[in-house]
Amino acid sequence: MLAWPIILSNITVPLLGLVDTAVVGHLPDSRYLAGVTLGATLFSFLYWGFGFLRMGTTGLTSQAVGRESDSEVRNLLGQSLLMAAGIGTLLILFSRPLISLGLWLLDGSEVATELAAEYAHIRILSAPAVLANYAILGWFLGQQNARVTLLILVLTNSVNIALDLLFVVGLGMTSDGVAWATVIADYTALFFGLWLVSRQLKLLEGRFLRERLLKLAAYAELFHVNANLFVRTLGLLFAMAFFTSRGAVQGDTVLAANAVLLQFIMLTSYALDGFAHAAEAIVGRSVGRRRWDEFATTVRTAAWFSLITAGIASLAFALGGHYLIALLTGLPEVRATAGSYLPWMVAMPLIAVWSYLLDGVFIGATAIREMRNSIFIGLAIYLPVWWATQDLGNHGLWLAFLTFSLVRSAVLATYFLHYRRTRWNPMAPSL
Repeated sequence: MLAWPIILSNITVPLLGLVDTAVVGHLPDSRYLAGVTLGATLFSFLYWGFGFLRMGTTGLTSQAVGRESDSEVRNLLGQSLLMAAGIGTLLILFSRPLISLGLWLLDGSEVATELAAEYAHIRILSAPAVLANYAILGWFLGQQNARVTLLILVLTNSVNIALDLLFVVGLGMTSDGVAWATVIADYTALFFGLWLVSRQLKLLEGRFLRERLLKLAAYAELFHVNANLFVRTLGLLFAMAFFTSRGAVQGDTVLAANAVLLQFIMLTSYALDGFAHAAEAIVGRSVGRRRWDEFATTVRTAAWFSLITAGIASLAFALGGHYLIALLTGLPEVRATAGSYLPWMVAMPLIAVWSYLLDGVFIGATAIREMRNSIFIGLAIYLPVWWATQDLGNHGLWLAFLTFSLVRSAVLATYFLHYRRTRWNPMAPSL
């Protein structure tokens, strides 16, 4: 019941990307599509780095729910929203150097970079709204209310799509129209989310406490959780960027083939994240209540759902991978190249499923340091494996990336089994 709204809301994300691409792709000059693609890629990385506002809020809120502390639930929302507003404002203030650096790293053509900069300077205006929406989504998910996630994301993407069509098709705007559509949609979602928050607050006892919201020391736990999540996300971003760059040096065809296959991984993650996010909420509540029987049942059930989903994905890639590749590209050389790496796609869901699931468990239990460690231990194996297998070309790169996922899963599983015997069991001492 918790997972299906999350899975449906995840599906709206690529749908919006498809509409953005289709609208701008029908303009008479391809430079507009290149500019929007560069700009959107920049913001995907930028905002992904601040995803801790969603994850950290979910874990801490779910534990407060388990302790039946309405006041804590209420004040966690206030702290997360103030943090989101502060970070969002800083992003706007430092937008010029950030955008220049980001576009320099993406290394697009001069014309595309110029259009991407115009797009980015508009889009950055929605930073406070985007980050506040992360906090709101995490807060509701921590209270096991996943339908709000679906409502907010469907509203955001519906408004965005409608305004894309109005500004670009109706009013003749170009990439700037796509940027303004996104900004307006993000603030629309924020106002809707705050309205939903105001309704939920009426159901909670307690009140906002000045000392919890305005004293820096009161943010210690939130800072600790979010700092580790931020560092963990930076490591994950590096792993993805390194994979893309090492594919790029092997030529445009390999780069395009890897991009197609990465869409398979993203597709699988939309489903597996649904169960992982559901586990976050219930595990957090169980930890707050110290109900280790409920904790065990949640992990076991989420594991079965996740493993079945991963098995279906692997089977689909094994039997229909070539057809899926054909849906994503019409270029014969890219189809043939991507097809030669399909066996890695068959193996990937069965290996990566455990890292998705255990990320959810550890977020709910706010064991974030362990998640951070799993990424950096994974990187410590990933890079040497890539270096040792360069003679294998792109197969060596995929082997290194699969090894990275395997090590992440193994490290998290080791931590889980250890904590299950010590802190996450009925005999664990009260904190």
